[in-house]
Amino acid sequence: MKKFMHRFAANKGALMGLAILCLVILTAVLCSVWYEESPWSMVAEPLLKPLTNADYPLGTDMLGRDLGAGLAYGARVSLLVGVVSTLAAVIFGILIGALAGFYGGRIDDLLMRFTEFFQTIPQLAMAVVLVAIFTPSIFSIVGAIAIVSWPPVARLVRSEFLSLKQREFVQAAIVIGQKPARIIFTQILPNAMSPIIVTASLMIATAILTESSLSFLGLGDRNLMSWGFMIGASRTMLREAPLMSVLPGIAILLTVLAINLIGEGLNDAMNPQLRKRGE
Repeated sequence: MKKFMHRFAANKGALMGLAILCLVILTAVLCSVWYEESPWSMVAEPLLKPLTNADYPLGTDMLGRDLGAGLAYGARVSLLVGVVSTLAAVIFGILIGALAGFYGGRIDDLLMRFTEFFQTIPQLAMAVVLVAIFTPSIFSIVGAIAIVSWPPVARLVRSEFLSLKQREFVQAAIVIGQKPARIIFTQILPNAMSPIIVTASLMIATAILTESSLSFLGLGDRNLMSWGFMIGASRTMLREAPLMSVLPGIAILLTVLAINLIGEGLNDAMNPQLRKRGE
């Protein structure tokens, strides 16, 4: 663990990303403490400019809603959707990839054709269709993003299993009569977790972008304030109040950038030999 932390800390970009992400997480956790009123509440006159009112330092939108409250509550929605949808996608992808890689043969062919079917459809287009069918809500958004996100994980896990199942410790476990489920979850999967963790960290960023895109298109949860909704709602006010779109756009940019920097840091820390080869 100490070596891992040392290698991760050596990546200055990863540390910067971690600091930004911690700030976003802190904002998401404490948003209800900092902003007691709902982000949907009209609290002041419309279109207050930033830094002109001490109570609303980031200004207000065209309906008099506090932009600071919207950004804070939007952080909670984005992180919730990103983490939960990625977790669901990773679990399902691991299951499909592990079965395909461990058993091979017809099971592998069947599961990979099933995976390729999902990969032939553009992710955003499929997510839009799924959310529209099941009506926009936080549950349908999480489910849709998870459904379109799992195929890369499945293919990654399959390739890792195909390589690891030939190793001596796996063959020894088979010889002594361990059950396939035990071999998969106690012998092979722990040794395949490094690339899975790195991939999952990057998937969170993609999930946040997808949720923002859905909300921008009007397919977000109407009961929850999100960054994508803020951009979509203010696109008619770009000339009069550009910061209404710029501020949530910057929030999305910084959060996604931070997660990607952390992902690169995890990759360097977990696969130091690959980094040396690249150098």
